[in-house]
Amino acid sequence: MEDVKIKLAATWIAAMFCYIYGDIFIFYVPGHIEKIIAGDMPIGSPITLLAAAILMSIPGLMVVLSVTLQHKTNRLANIIMAIFHIVVVIVAIFIPPVSFDIYYIYLTIVEVGFNTLTIWYAWKWSTQEAPPQ
Repeated sequence: MEDVKIKLAATWIAAMFCYIYGDIFIFYVPGHIEKIIAGDMPIGSPITLLAAAILMSIPGLMVVLSVTLQHKTNRLANIIMAIFHIVVVIVAIFIPPVSFDIYYIYLTIVEVGFNTLTIWYAWKWSTQEAPPQ
C-alpha cells in the first residue's frame, strides 16, 4: 500500500518548486528589476511582504503537516490549503503588473495541477487506508 502522506508531501514540494522558479525567472524579464528598485511593484510595503512571506511559507508547512497530522485533520488541511493556493495563483495572474509570459502561464498551470493532485489524493484517502491512530 502506498503512503498517502508521502504523496501529499511530494505534491506540496513540487508545487513549492514551481512557486520559487516563477519568482526567480521573473528577474530575467527585461525591466523587471528596475521596477523593483523604483518601488513600482504591488509587493513592497512591510505588510505586503509579510503577507507574501506567510503565503509562501504555507507549502513548506504543509509538507511537514502532511507527514505528521492524523488522518482526518490531514485530509481537511490539505484540501483547504490546496484550494486556497489554486485561488491565489489564479488571482495573481490578474494583479498588476500582469505577466502573461509563457513561462509564467506554464508554471501557473503546473502549480494548479499539483494542487489539484493534492486535493485528489486527500479526497480519495479513505479511512480504510489510514493507519491506526
